[in-house]
Amino acid sequence: MMVTIFSIFITLLAYIVSRKAAGKYPSPLTSPVFLSTAIVISVLLILDIPYKEYEAASEIITYFLGPATVALAVPLYKQRKIIAANLLPALAGLFAGTVSTILSAVLIGYLLNLTNIILVSLTIKSITIPVASEVARIIDADQILVAAFVMITGMTGAMLGPWLMNVMKIHDPFSRGLAIGTIAHGIGTAEAAREGELQGAVSGAAMGLAAILTSLLLPTIIPIFL
Repeated sequence: MMVTIFSIFITLLAYIVSRKAAGKYPSPLTSPVFLSTAIVISVLLILDIPYKEYEAASEIITYFLGPATVALAVPLYKQRKIIAANLLPALAGLFAGTVSTILSAVLIGYLLNLTNIILVSLTIKSITIPVASEVARIIDADQILVAAFVMITGMTGAMLGPWLMNVMKIHDPFSRGLAIGTIAHGIGTAEAAREGELQGAVSGAAMGLAAILTSLLLPTIIPIFL
């Protein structure tokens, strides 16, 4: 019990520290998702706390993801008029982003001569883990690989997505939220919400729609390439 309480405390403290670091020294490396993860892992290694003992704290924290996800409906409702006004171009961008992330995974698989099971698992990298797990069963992907690829994609998107859009001078909040939500699912949405309410709302909607679209497209697309 003491280890669980300590683990929760360290996780919350790591996130608070990373938020302050990101505000003072904005950089992909100070992204709260990345930095807080690195801090927690470092503490566990230094104190020789195995993940099995940290897992209970992880499950408690994960439990609150449900209410947090539902809470995304609040900014979505507030921004409904803006979203409705841009619905058609947003759906076009969502479709293009979803298809491109699947095709890019296939291209990477061919270039690196990956096995079919790795290639198939890689194609689900841009949708949230609960949906990705169900899609993995349908297309016979590896559940462990899928979870790893989804996590890596989310963290990479949260770290590099905003920075890359700044470099490309994409400053429109609607476009930024749409891009991050389509490619980097929930982890990216958390980063988008830090930028602003509109970005968070659009990213949350994009995350859900991208998951649905991917679920519909993958069972059809994958057999063609395999």
